[in-house]
Amino acid sequence: MQASHRLLIVWFLQFIPSSKNWISARNINFYNVIPQIGPTPFPNSFKCFTCENAVDNYNCNRWAEDKWCPPNTRYCLTVHHFASHGRSRSVTKKCASKEECHPVGCQHYRDSGHSECVSCCEGMICNIEVPTNHTNAVFSVMHAHRTSDASRRTMSISLLTALMIGMHLL
Repeated sequence: MQASHRLLIVWFLQFIPSSKNWISARNINFYNVIPQIGPTPFPNSFKCFTCENAVDNYNCNRWAEDKWCPPNTRYCLTVHHFASHGRSRSVTKKCASKEECHPVGCQHYRDSGHSECVSCCEGMICNIEVPTNHTNAVFSVMHAHRTSDASRRTMSISLLTALMIGMHLL
């Protein structure tokens, strides 16, 4: 019985492909992540990939906790520490306030030989990638918040309407 069991296992293993092109967990496309549609805990709520000191971006995104950001936050912050040759040392991602997003950009630390890049973004799970240089270590927002321009524009439209009505009455 023991020999026939081994023979059966060997026969079965020959049908398993030994190709290295198998689908791997490393090939997950995080751009295809679609958050569940349903009730949100508060207006304008959003989610970010979140992790603390993950070994790399892949592990951060893969094991990120799926939870809503608190109401006092508005952005997704990413801090990437990497060696001089580009290999990640650690990745931290979290929900952040505007004040926490102030130090965006990259810094090189000569004493330890590593670099740190910080980026912030606005939007649902917008922090998929990690910043690696000054080009992508930025503070990106979805739209400009122009309350002063909007109020000026509203006032101009009101003034224009009043003038047109006044001219029509003359």
